[in-house]
Amino acid sequence: MTSFSRIPFSQVPAIYHRPVGDVLVTALCDGYVAYDTLEIMRDGDHAKLARFLREDGRTVPPVVSINAFLIRDGIRTILVDCGSGDIMGPTCGHLPGLLHGLGIAPGAITDVLLTHVHPDHSNGLTDPATGRKLFPNALVHVHEAEIAHWFDDAAKAGATERQKRVYFDAGRIQLGPYLDGAVRRFSHEHEALPGITAVPSTGHTPGHTCYILRSRGEAMIVWGDTVHVPEVQLGDPGVGMIFDTDSAAGAVARRRILRRCVEEDLLVAGMHIHFPGFARIRPGHVGAFRFVQEQWFHAPHPGRSGPVDR
Repeated sequence: MTSFSRIPFSQVPAIYHRPVGDVLVTALCDGYVAYDTLEIMRDGDHAKLARFLREDGRTVPPVVSINAFLIRDGIRTILVDCGSGDIMGPTCGHLPGLLHGLGIAPGAITDVLLTHVHPDHSNGLTDPATGRKLFPNALVHVHEAEIAHWFDDAAKAGATERQKRVYFDAGRIQLGPYLDGAVRRFSHEHEALPGITAVPSTGHTPGHTCYILRSRGEAMIVWGDTVHVPEVQLGDPGVGMIFDTDSAAGAVARRRILRRCVEEDLLVAGMHIHFPGFARIRPGHVGAFRFVQEQWFHAPHPGRSGPVDR
């Protein structure tokens, strides 16, 4: 037993603000998952996977952040994904406490933009014990293929027992209460809200979607699960995950989104980018990309015109 094991402690709340034009984006870390195997990635070359991780100083197997993003434009208070609720274990489920710490009541959330209906992205919508909406005034935006798939009894019948419980049953519990008129479905790229474009990027799930925010000449993409393990999947974008509905289609979508990030110089906000979750993508060697995590965002301190004296 370590000398501090009996001392209760908690880490600094994982909240990070990043302006994008006239909009304030806040990264909220719902928690993390520490995997115990490389088998979460659909690639048999474990030596390659481990090399990618070790070259970036990461653990083998990986530890993966789970982030959500709050967008405030002075009119709307928007969540892009809403955390994992109580389904992902004790290292996750911190989003409600973070919103409380920011002074944002659940009823103040006007919109929830779902990238997809996996539990670490959508399990914060509803209290599973009571069926109560946790964001009672929110309109939930989600690709229509997500609802069609996770509410499909035939698709559920072909799933493993764990998939039935964690994906299909949880998805129905979480989305069900909002289907009374609080869900906006879509099927194609469109302006979901003023300044925010929904960009379907299907493969990881049937309706997986990215969202591009543009404000005053700046642009950011919230790319959901385009990438789970950046050290690996930028080095080899063909590497899929066991969580994929269609890994081959997911790889095609990943390459397309990565190219778009480079061509448009998009700031990336990623659900599984190491907190605080912001990065840029640059070309790498042939067929690969480089991941450049953004340094601490700097803005002039109010009332301070020069550097701090040292």
